[in-house]
Amino acid sequence: MKVGLVGFAGSGKTTVFNTMTGLGVPTGFGGELRLGTVKVPDERIDALSEIFSPKKTTYAEIVFCDIPGEHGADHKGLSRKALQQIRDQDVLCLVLRAFPNPALEADPDPASDLEGFHVECVLADLEIVERRLDRAKKDKPDALELAAFELMKTTLEQERPIRSLPPDVLKREYLRGYGLLTDRPLLVALNRAETEAAEPLPAPITARLAELHAAGLVLAASVEAEIAQMDPADRPAFLEDLGLEESALARFIRTAYGLLDLVSFFTVGEDEVRAWPIRRGTKARQAAGRIHSDLERGFIRAEVTPYAVFMEYGSEAGVRDAGRLQIEGKDYVVADGDIMSIRFNV
Repeated sequence: MKVGLVGFAGSGKTTVFNTMTGLGVPTGFGGELRLGTVKVPDERIDALSEIFSPKKTTYAEIVFCDIPGEHGADHKGLSRKALQQIRDQDVLCLVLRAFPNPALEADPDPASDLEGFHVECVLADLEIVERRLDRAKKDKPDALELAAFELMKTTLEQERPIRSLPPDVLKREYLRGYGLLTDRPLLVALNRAETEAAEPLPAPITARLAELHAAGLVLAASVEAEIAQMDPADRPAFLEDLGLEESALARFIRTAYGLLDLVSFFTVGEDEVRAWPIRRGTKARQAAGRIHSDLERGFIRAEVTPYAVFMEYGSEAGVRDAGRLQIEGKDYVVADGDIMSIRFNV
């Protein structure tokens, strides 16, 4: 999962990047695009690794991308360059400033910044959609494709995000390759002062996020970035002092997985125990394609053991002897925690 961190100058975006990744990159306006990868903790992977003692254990990963903001403290927009850099992200995370920043003259106004970002993305998407419709006058595209772009144009003109259109209304196969920003899942991180870290999101922002079909969380990046670099054993005490039960990263992962409706299935063996994140509702054949395209192309069947069943018997042989191994076809909907072995022929 690729998460693009974006925010206006002075929002603390790079500090949020340090919070999530445990890195200590320099902060300040401008800068270069930075990447940081974190493993998604999963106690089930830990338990399976203890049983199989594999050569390699691979957790699901999140790649955070710190996308450079704008130079100038009074800048209230995002350049075309910044917008282009976030088009290839799976999730957009907008960092909103809700703390006093001595480098900025203006008081924090996160609600205004949220609207500013939303409008910028709407206008950028509308330009792409209108350009495609103009070309349609010459290309004579498929009628269903034309209808999809007309629907998106109407939606954007109403200043609603494309992500608000459900899959049964908008056929998203026509959107591939366009990188439409308002169709990306949006997670908003309200960056506060340390004293307000445990307070919930303000009601007006919560309501607006619901309208935008987005999710939100609160963090105090300045102090949590320091906590992220501590010894793991020391972190709980410092988080408790902030009134928090878990780190910003843990809250972020939970919120992002919920926003994307992600689940994980596992492959196991002496060589590797690995988690594979997929969208809930993914069928077995498409899940096999996450492992390798050949497995999807030559899919025959999936041998499936739910995690709880495997732990009940403690081994693959035990599961088979108990008659609990499931043999599933290509249309089986993979469940969270399924341990899968794919049979295929190419």
